[in-house]
Amino acid sequence: MNLKLDQYIKEHSSREDPVLEDLYRQTYIRFVNPNMASGHLQGKFLELISKMINPEFVLEIGTFTGYSSIALARGLKKGGKLITIELNDELKEFSHSYFIRAGVDQDIIQMTGNAIEILPSLNMMFDMVFIDGDKREYCDYYNLVKDKVRQGGYIIADNVLWGEKVLETGTTDKQSIGIIDFNNMIMNEKDIEHVIIPLRDGITLIRKL
Repeated sequence: MNLKLDQYIKEHSSREDPVLEDLYRQTYIRFVNPNMASGHLQGKFLELISKMINPEFVLEIGTFTGYSSIALARGLKKGGKLITIELNDELKEFSHSYFIRAGVDQDIIQMTGNAIEILPSLNMMFDMVFIDGDKREYCDYYNLVKDKVRQGGYIIADNVLWGEKVLETGTTDKQSIGIIDFNNMIMNEKDIEHVIIPLRDGITLIRKL
């Protein structure tokens, strides 16, 4: 997006929460691939979607440093829970410290490990699922969670435009192939309605019929 237009949008949207602003800044200072953090606009989008749905149970695949976790947790019903799964155990303490600062630590259950192995053990129904893990495994994530989402519930998938690499034909990049395969699979699903929103790196909003 045009940088001036991006700045205009930020200036004319709700201001970024100071805790999240600091989280984003520290993510860029301390970690590799800091662009994986949701950031101001996407974070506010996720927060407002969560507040609209007002879910009791949310599942997040891919915590990273916890920006999206905090955003999603702020829309939970009173007493609701967000379960977030992160492969990298070195990130847990950092993200938890910001959950405490944001006042949502009691609402979030952190799980560490491979989501593909963890998901089958979650015997509960979710109102919302946010997929933002390994792009090569998006199809697997979806197939493992779709029966754990209530009718009328939502699945949100991040990075579905993948830096416009979805337009490349004949790519051999496994991450790109994973996203392309996911987008094609969702396009052919019969029991959902969905739309791709060109926010940041692309978000697919899916509603289970």
